[in-house]
Amino acid sequence: MANVEVRHITCVQCPMGCPLEVTLEDGVVTSVTGNTCPRGRTYGEHEATHPERVVTSLVSVEGDWHPISVKTAAPVPKERVAQVLEQIRAASVVPPVAEGDVIVANAAGTGVDVIATKGRG
Repeated sequence: MANVEVRHITCVQCPMGCPLEVTLEDGVVTSVTGNTCPRGRTYGEHEATHPERVVTSLVSVEGDWHPISVKTAAPVPKERVAQVLEQIRAASVVPPVAEGDVIVANAAGTGVDVIATKGRG
């Protein structure tokens, strides 16, 4: 007998915020309903089987009270977000820092770098 699971997800691919119902059988998506565009189906399938997030945070700057903003250069697996944030919290930078500079390489072993979103002279 197949293990059937239904997940309710709000699509975030456009401002519509469609309420999706994703049905999985033995971990495989068998249907997505509630979407009003094709992007909703793709989002529902991906979110139900391999959710990812872009992580944004702040990193301290040595000798300065004002931190710089950083983000992951690409989405990371949702289950690794806490580990990525731990590495960001442990990091600090020495100016100058340019927008796009790598602050944490290969964050939490994801293959994704954490980069500066603004420069600091």
